[in-house]
Amino acid sequence: MKTKAAVLNVMGAAPPYAASKPLTIEELELDPPGPGEVLVRIRAAGLCHSDLSVINGDRPRPMPMALGHEAAGVVEELGPGVEDLARGDHVVCVFVPSCGHCEPCAEGRPALCEPGAAANGAGTLLAGTRRLRRPDGSPVNHHLGVSGFTTHATVSRRSLVRIEKELPLEEAALFGCAVLTGVGAVANTARIPVGSSVAVIGLGGVGLCSLLGAVAAGAREILAIDLADDKLAFARQLGATATFNAGDADCADQVRSAARGGVEFAFELAGSVRALELAYRITRRGGTTVTAGLPPPAATMPLAPVGLVAEERTLKGSYIGTAVPSRDIPRYIELYRQGRLPVDRLMSGTLALEEINEGFDRLHEGKAIRQIVVL
Repeated sequence: MKTKAAVLNVMGAAPPYAASKPLTIEELELDPPGPGEVLVRIRAAGLCHSDLSVINGDRPRPMPMALGHEAAGVVEELGPGVEDLARGDHVVCVFVPSCGHCEPCAEGRPALCEPGAAANGAGTLLAGTRRLRRPDGSPVNHHLGVSGFTTHATVSRRSLVRIEKELPLEEAALFGCAVLTGVGAVANTARIPVGSSVAVIGLGGVGLCSLLGAVAAGAREILAIDLADDKLAFARQLGATATFNAGDADCADQVRSAARGGVEFAFELAGSVRALELAYRITRRGGTTVTAGLPPPAATMPLAPVGLVAEERTLKGSYIGTAVPSRDIPRYIELYRQGRLPVDRLMSGTLALEEINEGFDRLHEGKAIRQIVVL
């Protein structure tokens, strides 16, 4: 069958993307689902910095690639062996497929699935297949096993979580990346106790989800840090108890003073080494610094190991919120329904697939939090 997709052919295009047009809207051939795969009619897909980092070359991927990894849609066809889904089911796509058999999966850590990571790096589905191709037969790579900026996608069953149909798919898409990663960093990676002091650095979609997760977890003090004053103001509306501009030369001192020596948990969601250094500096003795940002692979950070010992500090990475998606997505959706996780407030608007380059300009310029492509 045919599908319409936003395809990236070369990384590193210069903004504004409305002019350079790194993403082209193409009609591709889409193969039907093979064993363990599912055909999904994509209805909504969010624009995320992880997409932007492929466009600008910070996260190298094989080209050409149909982008998009935060998506939700409706099941249209089941491949052989898929018996726990049905046509018409609503699903959220997860950007790390989990095989269920490797050592991390066996330990209950599907976010670290080894075959899933290998497939994502190669631009294939979990089984090593590519189901997208151009009319001339040349293959097009999949983005993180999803390729959500498409009208239809063939994906691994292991990349999908079924959800109830009452949730609008434009909202459901957020749970596949922003919510799963941001809330999970707080709830799963850090497991903050009620009454904790927390700082969140980087107030994009994932960072604001971490802030909402900290509110839901009962943090007593939530300090929000960013370079944009409008995002700081918005963070206060969402529950931040104090805000700080990361551009201030004495930002770290301000935060440490306000938190009486530093916070117990600092979360870095900006994907910046400078932000991570700031997060580490504002973490108190005995505290935990969690990073879920993804700076360029070659980026490094100097660290004095003596502080880890003498101050009993912890520095942790968090990927996809240390999630068990089949468990966590339904839980987070229920919190949203109860009004305890108002992630719909992060939606900056909707756009058509043909407007996607302009959408990434807004994301690059910090003028949007979560834009949703409606398909």
